[in-house]
Amino acid sequence: MKHNMLLRLFLVFAALGMLSGCVTTANSIDKSANDALQVFKEQVNGSEVFLNQAAGYLVFPRVIKAGVGVGGETGEGVLRVGGSTVDYYRTASGSIGFQLGAQAKSIVIVFMTRDALDSFRQSEGWQVGVDGSVALIDIGAGKTIDSSNLRDPVVGFIFGSKGLMYNLTLEGTKFTKVER
Repeated sequence: MKHNMLLRLFLVFAALGMLSGCVTTANSIDKSANDALQVFKEQVNGSEVFLNQAAGYLVFPRVIKAGVGVGGETGEGVLRVGGSTVDYYRTASGSIGFQLGAQAKSIVIVFMTRDALDSFRQSEGWQVGVDGSVALIDIGAGKTIDSSNLRDPVVGFIFGSKGLMYNLTLEGTKFTKVER
């Protein structure tokens, strides 16, 4: 049983490595983040004003999730403050349970207060549900961000989901700073 679980875990992470591509340079991550932000701005009215009011925001242009009983998720992104990239981050999470398939999605996490941003930046590895909570905003294409969406200090958006494993949660996801 344990051997079977380890084999599944190995296969999931091997698939994640192949699916995620080799986005390794700072320039390619920044370009992909710009593209993801453009899609975000096109799909959600008011998003540009919202981002301009934020203390900072994380952009993960491509997060890949794959699972066969055991699942894993990973992606690389940028932290922007004042519209400029200040750091690079990797996101990762794992899960056990009934799951089969693969999915790609984009994630934007917005820090509405300086305190929330500072807490995130000072952590060694910030985990959703442990180090802080993220309020997910369910906004479909063409909807608008308004003041009722801005009450939480950290707000997350998942968009552009493609694949067979649709999942709107960030619970347990960990964000770790990487050097570029």
